[in-house]
Amino acid sequence: MLMPRQPVPSLAVPTLAHGSFDLAREAPDRFTLLCFYRGLHCPVCAMYLRELESKIDAFAARGVNVLALSSDGEDRAREMAKKIGATSLRVGYGLSLPTARAWGLFLSTSRGKTSIGIEEPDLFSEPGLFLVRPDGTLYWSSVQSMPFARPNFGELVQALDFVIKNDYPARGEFVGSLPS
Repeated sequence: MLMPRQPVPSLAVPTLAHGSFDLAREAPDRFTLLCFYRGLHCPVCAMYLRELESKIDAFAARGVNVLALSSDGEDRAREMAKKIGATSLRVGYGLSLPTARAWGLFLSTSRGKTSIGIEEPDLFSEPGLFLVRPDGTLYWSSVQSMPFARPNFGELVQALDFVIKNDYPARGEFVGSLPS
């Protein structure tokens, strides 16, 4: 399990229109937001990524770089970007499943075609959302085993305003012994 205030795993993927992404080379003012999505086959992901695309300027105004990524190949990632009307959102592709697992993402097996008639990959990662500090440590995360009920980007933008104003620390870092 990834722990707040501790280094996150390395992450490097190609993107559709923004060159290669390497988390170690990111230089955000405050955070990098990583939105791991299931893939083209997921209609919930498409709605979620449309919402993220609409908030890119709000995140940028708060010093947050954004990347959406999945284990889909380039063609499927390009089709998803077209489907959501991505103009500002960096879309990464080719996430390896061992890397997904290192990030603590759940992995699922294919159940065939989805409700929108697109075949699921044999194996793919479930959603995860991470805020990573410029020093490569985890600030916040949300990992899910299902595509439903994901964190709301509008609420996250509001939370960032509070975090920035109050220099709020990462929470959930305690790993010591517990009283019985």
